[in-house]
Amino acid sequence: MFLPAEIIAKKRDGETLSPAEIGAFIEGVVSGAVKPEQAAAFAMAVYFQNMDMDERVALTLAMRDSGEVLNWDELDGPVIDKHSTGGVGDNVSLMLAPIWAACGAYVPMISGRGLGHTGGTLDKFDAIPGYQTSVDNALFRKVVAEAGCAIVGQTSNLAPADKILYAIRDVTATVDNISLITGSILSKKLAAGLDALVLDVKVGSGAFMKSADEAKALAESLVQVANGAGVRTSALISDMNQPLASAAGNALEVRNAVQFLTGEHRGANLEQVVLELAAHGLIHGGLSANLDAARQKAQDVLDNGRAAEQFGKMISGLGGPTDFMSRAEHYLPKAKIIRDVTLGQSGYVTEINAKQVGMGVVILGGGRKAPGDPLDYAVGFDQLAPLGQMIEQDTPIARLHATNEALADEAEERLKAAYSLGDAPQTPPLFYGVIEQN
Repeated sequence: MFLPAEIIAKKRDGETLSPAEIGAFIEGVVSGAVKPEQAAAFAMAVYFQNMDMDERVALTLAMRDSGEVLNWDELDGPVIDKHSTGGVGDNVSLMLAPIWAACGAYVPMISGRGLGHTGGTLDKFDAIPGYQTSVDNALFRKVVAEAGCAIVGQTSNLAPADKILYAIRDVTATVDNISLITGSILSKKLAAGLDALVLDVKVGSGAFMKSADEAKALAESLVQVANGAGVRTSALISDMNQPLASAAGNALEVRNAVQFLTGEHRGANLEQVVLELAAHGLIHGGLSANLDAARQKAQDVLDNGRAAEQFGKMISGLGGPTDFMSRAEHYLPKAKIIRDVTLGQSGYVTEINAKQVGMGVVILGGGRKAPGDPLDYAVGFDQLAPLGQMIEQDTPIARLHATNEALADEAEERLKAAYSLGDAPQTPPLFYGVIEQN
């Protein structure tokens, strides 16, 4: 007989749970046989006692199998996806998915919304008129097959156990646990029926992981569990001590992505992160033999316009304008107030508190203080000065986009406080390591 209290007590006492016990518990979470207070007690027991890698694999697979698991056997190429742990100005998915599609992969990317200082991929696409982030399975599959990629939100029947458990963890102070984070992230990704996965684990002032050691521990857990679940996976640990793109804000980051794909403007750091993630995905998907060849393949589809073409197909396929790539400025919302932000002093940019830049976007209305808050898609910052840049007294550190003068003033002060100047340029490393399967 299945007794949830026995499983809770076993984990509370630091014992190892079997795959059958974990599977039964997660099945009970979805069916209602496990009550919310029991699920909360289980999460707290895991929080304090943690799980070994075998338990984490079992938890991830049980959560994956709690709903529909997609199958793409009809496609003639590898199915690849990427997950980022979140940051500021992180619009990598917008370029990475069409690059992979242009190289012969298929990318059914199930993304999320932003909360707090980090931007959400779906919120960026909501800035595009007509684009549907919530679609039925038939349209999702059609666009993946025809455009090579589709970036949409999680459906109710993909990993429903994660939705239930995450809501409980959110109100019981049990979100911050590597075992539970691993299961939550990977169950949704693996339910998409992937052959390969690349992870971008962020570290720094704008990331949830503040130290390289924390980021490495999470990356190792994710890579080992995903490979243990049968999906070829590696993780890059990348810097988030400054916004990755030169823009932060939904429509502004979409515009930045269009400029990147068309070759109008590509920030050096952003291009390097995109190409490195793309290369690892192409290798895992069997589309390139080594990293140098993979980087070149990704660069080629950027430069010849094929990646931009795939992006345009995805947008029109999901309800957006058919001419978006050539007329993005016409379609994307614009703020009433656009003005430069200057510091009134000279020096090299030596530090940027990326979290505070993100909170500036929230103040302007471009991010959420609570789930369900409406967004102003036009607001944010662009032309953000990067670390190491020389700033004169009248050199702007950014351009601010707002719809309200009072909010603009508050966000401007937040942005100014986020920047520090010094006598010599200082730039952190862009990557802190790559985690491969042992």
